[in-house]
Amino acid sequence: MDFISIKKAMKQGSGDVAIRGWCYRARGSSKLRFIILRDSTDIIQCVVEKEKVSEQSWTGAEKTDIEASAEVIGEIVPDARAPTGFEIKVKDFNLIGQSVGWPIQKDQSTELLADLKHLWLRSRYMTSILKIRSTVFGAINEYFRKEGFYEFQSPIFQATQAEGGSTLFPVAYFGKTVYLAQTWQLYAEPAIFSLEKIYCIAPSFRAEKSKTSRHLTEYWHAEMEVAWANFEDIQNHGEALIKHVVRKVLTCNKEELRLLNRDTKILETVANAPFYRMTYSDALRVLNEKCSIEIEWGKDLRTIEEDELSKLYNNFIIVTHYPKLVKAFYMKEDDANADVVHGCDFIAPECYGEVIGGSERESDLDKLKARLIEMGENPEHYNFYLDTRRYGSVPHAGFGMGVERLIAWICKLENIKDAIPFPRTMIRTTP
Repeated sequence: MDFISIKKAMKQGSGDVAIRGWCYRARGSSKLRFIILRDSTDIIQCVVEKEKVSEQSWTGAEKTDIEASAEVIGEIVPDARAPTGFEIKVKDFNLIGQSVGWPIQKDQSTELLADLKHLWLRSRYMTSILKIRSTVFGAINEYFRKEGFYEFQSPIFQATQAEGGSTLFPVAYFGKTVYLAQTWQLYAEPAIFSLEKIYCIAPSFRAEKSKTSRHLTEYWHAEMEVAWANFEDIQNHGEALIKHVVRKVLTCNKEELRLLNRDTKILETVANAPFYRMTYSDALRVLNEKCSIEIEWGKDLRTIEEDELSKLYNNFIIVTHYPKLVKAFYMKEDDANADVVHGCDFIAPECYGEVIGGSERESDLDKLKARLIEMGENPEHYNFYLDTRRYGSVPHAGFGMGVERLIAWICKLENIKDAIPFPRTMIRTTP
């Protein structure tokens, strides 16, 4: 017989089937074994009766423990008492790979699970997250391609900083120092003069000395850049992108959300209701009036302020017009107020922090040079970038989205480290 997935076997519902997978749980006696098998699609109970199978099949079933791999042929029947409503009455059981002393038991510490992440990926918890992660990546690609964007890649080794020198990872490079990419942006902006609308999903690296539940040193960055776009355009794209991703997860991952005990009401709100929009100054006023938090104008919003703000709303908040001093050199000054820039952050509900950061880009060459000098940078090191303003500059804008942050919120994870298969942090580089 041809092997089929557990999900497909349950859809068949009756008759003989052949499945294969790994032991999720096992129990029984000297005459009867109940082995719950799992594969990437689901779990199913397999009943092995000693008197009804060969000696080889029974011996294999007896040796089967948690995470042993096996092939099963038998008759699938409905059974309301079984974990997923079906069971397989086994006719032939073939133990493929034994598993002795599986190291993950109930109530393991977070650190032990992190040390054993290569094995913890097999859990239904992580499998559910990874399926949602796959949907999220597919939906990001789908959105941008549907909107007429071209996929464009930039180098990982970069000669200059883009987001802040203190968060750079230096790399020895044939006798000189280069840096791991913090963002694609300095290389994306030249490309819009060719392709106009571009996007990329790629790893970015930030050497932030942070041990919080929402920071990674290596994360996946979904970035976009658009020629002829203004500040409102990128806010609209960011909102539409998040809505598209959430709708896709709600459609494709109902079972995974259920296994993660995720209340989907707020996901449905985000998918269907408009995001809240407010200026940085408005945000300070709201925090003062509703949360008794007073922040000096010009200070960036910290995690604590973002969280308090998010508690007031049941949807994403787009905070705009940040002070120029706390934002990157390439953000466009507001025409009416030179102290603020056309920069925005998308703050997720339920205290999950910033998910998207974006801006309209400064098109004035002299202003860009002045900002670089203010930051202690030599404009000559950015000549290739400044050429985009010397030769046919146009209004343009873009944003970057931390994919793991969006996944962490969608799944309502306690820690962003579970949103990626093998997280990298200040203190973790293995497995």
